[in-house]
Amino acid sequence: MYNLLKGKKGIIFGALNEDSIAWKVAERAHEEGATFVLTNAPIAMRMGAINQLAKDTGSEIIPADATSMEDLENLIEKSMEVLGGKIDFVLHSIGMSINVRKGKHYTQSNYDFTHKGFDVSALSFHRVMNVLYNKKAMNDWGSIVALTYMAAQRVFPDYNDMADNKAYLESIARSFGYFFGRDHKVRVNTISQSPTPTTAGSGVKGFGGFLSYAEKMSPLGNATALECADYTISLFSDLTKKVTLQNLFHDGGFSNMGISDVIMEGFMEGEEE
Repeated sequence: MYNLLKGKKGIIFGALNEDSIAWKVAERAHEEGATFVLTNAPIAMRMGAINQLAKDTGSEIIPADATSMEDLENLIEKSMEVLGGKIDFVLHSIGMSINVRKGKHYTQSNYDFTHKGFDVSALSFHRVMNVLYNKKAMNDWGSIVALTYMAAQRVFPDYNDMADNKAYLESIARSFGYFFGRDHKVRVNTISQSPTPTTAGSGVKGFGGFLSYAEKMSPLGNATALECADYTISLFSDLTKKVTLQNLFHDGGFSNMGISDVIMEGFMEGEEE
């Protein structure tokens, strides 16, 4: 590897199992020389295999509910104790929609579910940065990255209220990123990833079909979880010190496509028939 993160310390939110992008980021960060704390909500940790990841990467696990300021303050304080100093990078890889899980159509939302999903998926990002900022827990030129999806800008009907959550998440990155950059030289970005067969992504209705569609639409094909991890590592490194307030598309070119030859051929074949 390249030792891109040699000597750097971080916190990685959201590693659940080997399909998680956060899991891949943890593995790659370890390979690039970083030390870090793994964290997830207690209930998510019981569902996953995070203990194995901690063992493989020599990391400590500190459970935290990202909707609890008390938990986050404890997480940041203990992380600095464990890591022996301030933090260089943070990954926010958290998302949940109860409306999606319960099969509630967007036009028939249960607003208690909507509020909970918004709290977990978006507002948690503001809370995380609030604690990091006010505790002055980040080193100068540190990097904070959150994962998002293009449904924040375009309509993907079955993505449901997660689209709204991601739009707010991206706005938080810009707004808080300004203050973090101005006051502490910390950069804040979001990565808009291809549809990826993670536990969360696979819960979206028709996900398999859309995965295939995106593959055919993108000139480079869909970006994998591991490729997203590589991109994330570059944003954690010193090679991207002046990149901030950006929503960075990592999707094989999908976001700039109108239609591809392969998709068009499918429509033409139907017309000929």
